[in-house]
Amino acid sequence: MPSVKDRVDNLEKVLEEYIRNVGNSQMQTEKELREFKDEMSEFKDEMCEFKDEMGEFKDEMSDFKDEMRVFKEEMREDRKKAFKQWGEIANKMGTLAEDFVAPCVREIARQYFGCDDEEDFMVRRFKRKAKDKGKRREFDIIAVYDTVVIIVEVKSTPRVPYIDDFIAVLRELHEYFPEYKGKRLVPVFASLYLPDEVIAYLTKNGIYAMAIKEDMMDLMNFESVKPNLDIDKPPWRARRS
Repeated sequence: MPSVKDRVDNLEKVLEEYIRNVGNSQMQTEKELREFKDEMSEFKDEMCEFKDEMGEFKDEMSDFKDEMRVFKEEMREDRKKAFKQWGEIANKMGTLAEDFVAPCVREIARQYFGCDDEEDFMVRRFKRKAKDKGKRREFDIIAVYDTVVIIVEVKSTPRVPYIDDFIAVLRELHEYFPEYKGKRLVPVFASLYLPDEVIAYLTKNGIYAMAIKEDMMDLMNFESVKPNLDIDKPPWRARRS
């Protein structure tokens, strides 16, 4: 059996080895911690650089958005000018109805009256009265749908007497087109530009006013005109005295 001295010597050796190992581990840990701190410092520096780059990117995106906004506004203005010029040319050439207004009627029908599938679409339609062949007139634009008929009167110069004439035609429309009986009638008076007093007169008589708005033809009084117009029960008022 080992003596007490031998056992003490062995214990001292084990303890010294343990201390050496702990010291080495501590040194390794401290080294790893230093390396970790260095990596974290580098990471922070990289994050700062990234934030700076993101700040520059945001500034560039902001500049780009501003440029795009200006570009869109310029394009919108160009479209508005081109649309007006096109309308004025069509007006001078006498083709306002077919070249300028008619292409917009389908969009008006879809947007405001939910009409997509047209049964018929006529421009400059000449028609005789069903019971009086001696009376014949021209209808500028007629768009026929399942339950709706849109009648558009187009004038290069909007005047109240022209509106009164249109009202007179609307009153006897079923005499020209008995096949439209029972359909909802949507009367529209169209011109490039409509003065406020003309729009007011059209509204008073239950007729939609169609004119240039921005870069398209649009209804100027849609919210004001009474809906559910019917060919068989016209709401139009008597002519002014």
